This record gives sequence, structure tokens and C-alpha cells, in this order.
Amino acid sequence: MTTADVEVRPHETSVDIAVSGEIDLSNSDVVQQKIFASIDNRLVEVRLDLAGLKYLDSAGLRVLFALAERLKLLQTSCTVLSPVGSPTRRVLEMAGVGAVADLRP
Repeated sequence: MTTADVEVRPHETSVDIAVSGEIDLSNSDVVQQKIFASIDNRLVEVRLDLAGLKYLDSAGLRVLFALAERLKLLQTSCTVLSPVGSPTRRVLEMAGVGAVADLRP
């Protein structure tokens, strides 16, 4: 089974979420539940750090797009951090994540 670690660091009006490991069909629902559980309607910003993510498939992308949609409804900004040139960054760019979230290195 594929594993992903989700570390949540809440702040007053924002939350930093670091995801490491791999996200695929076998664990995407659990990852989504952990991420969504850390979000409430008082947040101004969510920062999702994917620097430690080694693999991301279409199920993982579905989690990111669902997160972006939820944050849009909550009027909360979404920043996705991923190193330039990394395999994860290339997947995010090809999928168009930059259109729904602020994609930064």
C-alpha cells in the first residue's frame, strides 16, 4: 500500500499542510479526509507544501482540485508549494493546478 504523511500546522487565520510520500488511488481518500479536516471557514489562507511528495497520480490531482474548489467556496486563498523541476511540479503544471491555486516554488 502506498503511504503519504499529512502534517498540519495551524496558525490563527491560516494553516500549513505538508504532504510527503506518495498519493495514488489507494490512499487519496484518506489524504483528502486529513486535509479537509484541517480546514474551517475562519481561515484566510491554506498553504499546501508538496516538496516532500515523491509521486502524484490522477487520484491525487483530484484531491487538489477538490481542495481548490472547497477553498474557493470558503473564499480562502490556496498556495501550493512545489520545487521547480521536480516530477510533482511537472504533473501539477501539466494538469493546470496553477489556474485554481497559486503555484509557487
